[in-house]
Amino acid sequence: MSNGIDWKGMTQEIVSLARRAIEYYLKTGNYLSVPSSLSPVLLNTKGGVFVSLKKGKSLRGCIGTFLPQRENLAQEIIYNAVSAAISDPRFPPVRQSELPEITISVDVLSPLEIVQDKRLLDPRKYGVLVESGCKRGLLLPDLEGVDTVEEQLRIAMGKAGIMPHEPVTIYRFTVERFKEEKSG
Repeated sequence: MSNGIDWKGMTQEIVSLARRAIEYYLKTGNYLSVPSSLSPVLLNTKGGVFVSLKKGKSLRGCIGTFLPQRENLAQEIIYNAVSAAISDPRFPPVRQSELPEITISVDVLSPLEIVQDKRLLDPRKYGVLVESGCKRGLLLPDLEGVDTVEEQLRIAMGKAGIMPHEPVTIYRFTVERFKEEKSG
């Protein structure tokens, strides 16, 4: 991201916060309070965050915000992790018994930039947000099976219900991706 944050060494802290948030919610029905022991980056920075859950190679939930909705990145991660686990309309809520089989990744989004020329897009490097009126569709970058700008835009427009003939505004963004490492 272009905001000068040094993300090195933060993977464990970020993905374990997401996992703890889901575990806590599934046990108590409440959101985890932000631990005061977190790094200053998580406590003092705002940003959009997407949390993705995978079971094996299959998506099990993905919810996020492209603009900050909470006080800081820590809260954004906590709320979006819980939403990915229980509120993704494509999947039934995650059960506590499934958690050991689920791998979590957290994407922290850069600010959005309007793109006038599709040649400035690259599905490996940039995610896209497409907008037509009040309809919006977002696709994260570097997704398996999404190899061209045309595919990326078609999928994002489809998610929003935007028809191919409708005019769209295209935004791009980069992400810092933090992935849980599963042993075995």
